[in-house]
Amino acid sequence: MTASDLLPLPVALPLLAAGVKLAIGQRLPRTQRFISAGVLCAVLGASLALLVAADRDGPQVMHTGTWPASVGITLVADRLSGLMLVVSAAVTLCVLIYSIGQGMADQDAATPLSVFHPAYLILVAGVCDTFLAGDLFNLYVGFEIMLTSSYVLLTLGGTAARMRAGATYVVVSLLSSVLFLVAIGMVYAAAGTVNLALLAGRLAELPSGVRLLLQLALLTVFGIKAAVFPLAAWLPDSYPTAPAPVTAVFAGLLTKVGVYSILRTQTLLFPGGRLADPLMLVALLSMVIGILGAVAQTDLKRLLSFTLVSHIGYMVFGIALASRGGIAGSVFYVAHHITVQTTLFLVAGLIERRGGTTDLLRLGGLARISPLLAVVFFVPAMNLAGIPPLSGFLGKLGLLRAGIANGGGWAYVLVAGGIVTSLLTLYALAKVWNLAFWRAAPPDLCEDGTVLESDEDSADAEEGGSGPVPAPPSPPSPPSPGEDSGATAVPLPAGAAHAASLSGRPITTTAALPAPMLLATCAMVALGLSFTVLAGPLTGLADRSASELLSRTPYVSAVLRH
Repeated sequence: MTASDLLPLPVALPLLAAGVKLAIGQRLPRTQRFISAGVLCAVLGASLALLVAADRDGPQVMHTGTWPASVGITLVADRLSGLMLVVSAAVTLCVLIYSIGQGMADQDAATPLSVFHPAYLILVAGVCDTFLAGDLFNLYVGFEIMLTSSYVLLTLGGTAARMRAGATYVVVSLLSSVLFLVAIGMVYAAAGTVNLALLAGRLAELPSGVRLLLQLALLTVFGIKAAVFPLAAWLPDSYPTAPAPVTAVFAGLLTKVGVYSILRTQTLLFPGGRLADPLMLVALLSMVIGILGAVAQTDLKRLLSFTLVSHIGYMVFGIALASRGGIAGSVFYVAHHITVQTTLFLVAGLIERRGGTTDLLRLGGLARISPLLAVVFFVPAMNLAGIPPLSGFLGKLGLLRAGIANGGGWAYVLVAGGIVTSLLTLYALAKVWNLAFWRAAPPDLCEDGTVLESDEDSADAEEGGSGPVPAPPSPPSPPSPGEDSGATAVPLPAGAAHAASLSGRPITTTAALPAPMLLATCAMVALGLSFTVLAGPLTGLADRSASELLSRTPYVSAVLRH
């Protein structure tokens, strides 16, 4: 058995487990949780083996069914794919543990087991398929697997807010899917294949105008999926309404799949940096407009959504430079950002569970009330802001050095924009710290045992009159009017994300945060810090990945010789 024999496992294992769990339904909850966690551990192990083999022996290739590359499905794991698989597997495992803890804390076992777990495993399979795809059509299939499951996860529970956000997400995703199919048809009509290794040679023989049209078509599709400006307007309204584990994995992984696709196609299919200046402009606008949007927010989830858009700009900046230093910086920063952004959204879920809301104007005193919660927010926040010596600083430093080495006018503008964006990121996150953690707790901060109103309860209140409406039965039950109890239904202000469980039911604030949720978040913080501790080896791996991507020969030769 060789390492290439492991290539189907990151895709096949989650799909198989999802089918088993759908057949089991709501029965055997402990067994089901063990299956989900065990499968993701196996995916992590296979991904680590593929990364080691790709770094030691070169790209690992499998032609499924022994069909030739020109007509069959090809799976390829080079250094970039292997790194993305390892990071995504580790992140999805931690988020799964977090979601198990949330379902147990909410006494809401049915929805996580019968709906969330199968859809989540299918999402993991789709993400892995996109990283391993060796042709454009299989890449499209990976996107569709991922997006189909994401529709279910985003609208989980069927609350009004989630259905509204899901409608926007579905329309944008369907549009990008149609455009992707059109782009694939154009590529096949022009080159006679959709295999990436074959396209690397055939596209160079096409007229420059045709190549430019194909490049723009693919960039538009992947730009929508990566949420670069001006194609990111859908993201801040879609992500914050979902449950915390769903928002975390969406923010950490789904946009990075788009960035990965841009990185792969720009280096393998369209080398030379022909669209370097437009890409730099897109990177600059994403960074600046995204972070200005974040600074203006008073809701934590929306603020983090805008920082997500902003920091995609750093990754596009490195791709636009098309140099070894720029590509290496992008590879390192993508891996770093997956972990840090996911961690911050998980922390947002803990803040909502402890403080009753993510509205910064209604929070305060969390550093005194929950010191551990303050720590698990502060560390990834400073990492995202790029404070030395954390990995966020190292990634940005590598990109800025590559920009200065480029010496072009646009590159210097991007260097200045990157510095300003980093400072504004620090300002936005310092605002969160001051309002939610450092200042004194406001008098209306939700107490332990408060049952938070769901968005459907709020809509009922608006139709039937003023005042809080008791939440649906959920332990502990809200008191009847006139009772003096710590458990009261608290309506959230307009525009704030409504607190709800995986199934859309109201959640109850707790002084002691659920252990699995806190453990998973601490594990994510540790994973982010490991990028700092292992910065030397990871930087070397990113540099070797950049060299391999720019050379193109190792990838093409490995695919065509099998």
